[in-house]
Amino acid sequence: MTTHEQVAVLDLQIERVETYPLLHRLSQAYGDANGYKRYRSSYLIRIITRAGIDGWGEIIDWLPTLHKGFCERIIPYLLGKQVDNRVAIVDVVGKWHQRSASGVSMALTEILAKAAGLSVCQLWGGQIHSGIPVYASLQSYRETEDWKQQSWKQAIQQVDDGFKMVKVKIGGRSVQEDQTHIEKLMNLLPEQVQVAVDANQSYDCATARKWEGLFSRYGNWLWLEEPMPMDRTNEYVKLRSSISIPLAGGENLIRCAQFLPLYEGGAIDIAQPDLMHTGGIDDYRTHLQMARQFGYRVSPHSFDGSLARVYTLFAQACLLAWTKMDSHPIEPVEWDVMENPFTQLFPLRPINGEVTLPAGVGIGVEPEWEIINALRWDGSAYA
Repeated sequence: MTTHEQVAVLDLQIERVETYPLLHRLSQAYGDANGYKRYRSSYLIRIITRAGIDGWGEIIDWLPTLHKGFCERIIPYLLGKQVDNRVAIVDVVGKWHQRSASGVSMALTEILAKAAGLSVCQLWGGQIHSGIPVYASLQSYRETEDWKQQSWKQAIQQVDDGFKMVKVKIGGRSVQEDQTHIEKLMNLLPEQVQVAVDANQSYDCATARKWEGLFSRYGNWLWLEEPMPMDRTNEYVKLRSSISIPLAGGENLIRCAQFLPLYEGGAIDIAQPDLMHTGGIDDYRTHLQMARQFGYRVSPHSFDGSLARVYTLFAQACLLAWTKMDSHPIEPVEWDVMENPFTQLFPLRPINGEVTLPAGVGIGVEPEWEIINALRWDGSAYA
């Protein structure tokens, strides 16, 4: 029996959808130029078919409205649908709630992979890279006077733990204060550690240019991330021609068409789509392929979501190399190293700054039920 015939005889009609809203209140707030985070959340869904094959998905949004909308509108729509109509199902869900479409697409993809007896990477045509480099993503700001000292200490700890790349935040303090923070950090870290700085769209072009004096003094930069709002394409073109390190961005862009002017205008060097902000895993993979077709690097944004990051790693593992240089076969993926128990919901751990992908059918890894059971949101208010 062929794989297609095997899938065809299974009853892949959706019979049940389970939801797991999860919440963790932080012991200390941390943040970026957008403000402080006081909690971390995750919304897991598990779709089960009549054949007993299940698949997991993940959604990130404010739990009260997400949970109500998903249970009252999306679950009734999903029940009875055939999983092999995945693309059409995800498209309809996306019209109601874009982030839910991402989660549903993950779950349906895993079901199809399991039904075919394949890993997700095999379903997509095969894994090209066995390991994916990751960078330690830090939220630099605290509500205390010693925030810089805390930031330096945490960055050094991540390097001691094996990370070869780190990302730190700028744009939430004055340029002078942020530069004092970053300059000291660059002097504390080994020269071989690469550093990215992320301004979260906090500057205009003139302010972003003020960083060139610091950029030009060190050779171990990864990139400058989103110094300005991403719709200012012409300003990005001007900035790109006047600074010495790569420009990166695009985490909040939903459609491929939004990246098009950036590519055509030569406004960035590195695209950073985020699976949770696209129309689902199929749309997300189109983002990656589109960047490759235009000759750009792709270093995906993936700060929220443990399962979303697993799928991001899978997609990166199936992406052709961007260069012929044997030292840079594939671009790194973001790895949240802040206080966040949901990082280990689907337990993968980087070793020396690289993640080896799980083997086995579907995603090849099961969720940590201890975390799910311990951190189930009880419906109480939070902000």
